[in-house]
Amino acid sequence: MMEKDNVRIDKWLWAARFFKTRSLATDAIDRGRVRIDGEPIKPSRAVKVNEKIAIDNGSDRWEVIVAAISDMRGPAPVARTLYFETDESVSRRENDKEARRLFPEPGSTIKGRPTKRDRRALSKAGE
Repeated sequence: MMEKDNVRIDKWLWAARFFKTRSLATDAIDRGRVRIDGEPIKPSRAVKVNEKIAIDNGSDRWEVIVAAISDMRGPAPVARTLYFETDESVSRRENDKEARRLFPEPGSTIKGRPTKRDRRALSKAGE
């Protein structure tokens, strides 16, 4: 991993594998889904060690503290060394995971468009 002291936040989020592409990271930052110390930021902002970052990547919400700075995307085990996740964040993600397991999304069982037979059964059940 290449150590740098001046790495953009969008590049760091991509290198730490929170987002699949840098453009997804930039979009999330522009929408206000990434905050440093509770403040909205710009994609060009430099990351510093020991900063607390709140990240919402759509499926999960993370709260991490920057441990190392890198602008190169490596394997996942190496990427995990770039940050420490806070205890509250770990417990919240576990609770969210459990809630998704217990209360699945209603449409998650539907695969594609219903057939004519399925539509008839649905309309009969609604009567």
